[in-house]
Amino acid sequence: MSASLEKGRQFPCLACGADAVFDIATQHLRCDFCGSIRELSVDGELSPEEQDYHETLSRLAELRNDEEEVTAFKEVACDDCGARIRFQGTLTSSECAYCGAPHQIDNVHEAESRVPTDGVLPFKVTRDAAREAFRKWVRSRWFAPNDFKKRSDQGQFNGVYTPYWTYDSMTMNQYEGMRGDHYYVSVGSGKNRRRVRHTRWSPASGTFSRFFDDVLAVAARGLPDGWLKKLEPWPLQSCRPYRPEFLSGFQARTYDIPLDEGFVDAKAQIDAALRSDVRGRIGGDVQQVHSIDTRYEAMTFTHLLLPVWMMVLRYRNKPFQIVINAATGEVQGARPVSWVKITLAILAVAVTIGAIVVLKR
Repeated sequence: MSASLEKGRQFPCLACGADAVFDIATQHLRCDFCGSIRELSVDGELSPEEQDYHETLSRLAELRNDEEEVTAFKEVACDDCGARIRFQGTLTSSECAYCGAPHQIDNVHEAESRVPTDGVLPFKVTRDAAREAFRKWVRSRWFAPNDFKKRSDQGQFNGVYTPYWTYDSMTMNQYEGMRGDHYYVSVGSGKNRRRVRHTRWSPASGTFSRFFDDVLAVAARGLPDGWLKKLEPWPLQSCRPYRPEFLSGFQARTYDIPLDEGFVDAKAQIDAALRSDVRGRIGGDVQQVHSIDTRYEAMTFTHLLLPVWMMVLRYRNKPFQIVINAATGEVQGARPVSWVKITLAILAVAVTIGAIVVLKR
């Protein structure tokens, strides 16, 4: 497959012509060469517009053959040094490995044959703040090996805009189940007399509606999905309508999990919430849920880019991935454990329990 050579999108400084990148501290474009600020006029009252779910699926079905364009790779020519930058798969924003100039593939996030990006949550947590949050997170992991903690300053954080779907829907629900109420009966006599618990079951059913707003689903494969889910909640009220300037200086990906496939993940979250809701409506001490028939109405969605600081630390030839919510500072990730510390902790607990037993004698 041959690559197509294009010109990457850049945002020149109005004062000196060098490349301007999004500056987290000012929330505007900043030139690293001369320090000039290029203001982004963003209306704080505007929010990303929600799209009709079923209408979009119908449109995509007609344009499905065009989607293969994004799965190929493209090359752009760096204006600063002439090197070629390859954008593989769903990567759409990066920087030149030779001179550091930021580049983007034009129009990918607004392509007609794709679901356009509706909104962006700009980076709020700086790289230095992310590193400090990571240091605190590592120090709080008592079972992490000491030499792993010392290596926490060696990794390099990369800022990545990660694609997400959000789904909204009014659900109409009909359920059937059983309500169990405990009661106690005294049995036996004398020293053998005791209370035995029984459960009285009665049928339960009903209907209710519940609206779900902004149910999140990661829209890209190959990401640490389990850790990303633990970065929630996101301040989605701070999302802004999509502008490519927000991506300047950061990596960004477009989606490779389709809209309908993303809803499978969202639906699983909704189903779990509805099951919990039904149990509460049935009441009693215990419940049996036989069926929940759910109808989804007024379905809408948004395609968002959310900011994540990512880092991979290698420890004893094994990678450990760290992710940080670049809007809230929440840290999640994998880390090794020290079996020496775990053993010492077990011994300490055993000694404490032994001492308590001795004192009670």
